[in-house]
Amino acid sequence: MSLVIAEFVGTALLLLLGNGVNANVSLNKTYGNSSGWIVIAMGWAMAVFVGVYVCASLGGDGHLNPAVTIADAIKTKNWTKVPWYIGAQMLGAMTGSVLAWLSYRSHFNETTDANAMLGVFCNAPAIPNTVNNLMTEIIGTFALVFGAFSLTDAKINDVGISLGSLNALPVALLVLAIGLSLGGPTGYAINPARDLGPRIVHFLLPIKNKRDSNWGYSWIPVVGPVIGAVIAALVFKVVH
Repeated sequence: MSLVIAEFVGTALLLLLGNGVNANVSLNKTYGNSSGWIVIAMGWAMAVFVGVYVCASLGGDGHLNPAVTIADAIKTKNWTKVPWYIGAQMLGAMTGSVLAWLSYRSHFNETTDANAMLGVFCNAPAIPNTVNNLMTEIIGTFALVFGAFSLTDAKINDVGISLGSLNALPVALLVLAIGLSLGGPTGYAINPARDLGPRIVHFLLPIKNKRDSNWGYSWIPVVGPVIGAVIAALVFKVVH
């Protein structure tokens, strides 16, 4: 149970800080309004670092992502924790999203751009194209999972390299690289819980001037990352 609680806490922190930077950049009358993509990419990278580090400090695995959990199950051939972890990640993502909304509630009330408000919670494509958007999420998540497995399993002369809880740092830098390099087309969900949990929260919350939650797109940030993670896990097992 402690592993599940660690996943919940880590994912809640991830979304609190991640959606927090989205809100800071996108909503009216914030100090960070219109500060740009680099701020968002850096904020999400630091959110990953904090979430993974805290989860690991609580004894957890630091997945914070159903796609990573599925890929790890393929890698280790152990599926026991998968439903528990995914449930904790979804609840954590929803909790963190609510806390970010509470932190910026006044600024939501001052914002009339419904798309910007939705973008605080979840992703949307810059150019809608089902095949291209799905491919972008597959490629981005492949880079995340294969890169994370390679970083955390790195060895020199057959001796493992481990930073302990600070293994979160190279993973955070990997997320920063993905955001800066591959985030432009879809906003790089690369995590089903990161998109679906907040999208449900957006649907449920009493947000002034909000639009629909764009459910027609919602399957892409779920299916794409799962496909990318499965491919990454299989490729990793072959090459290692």
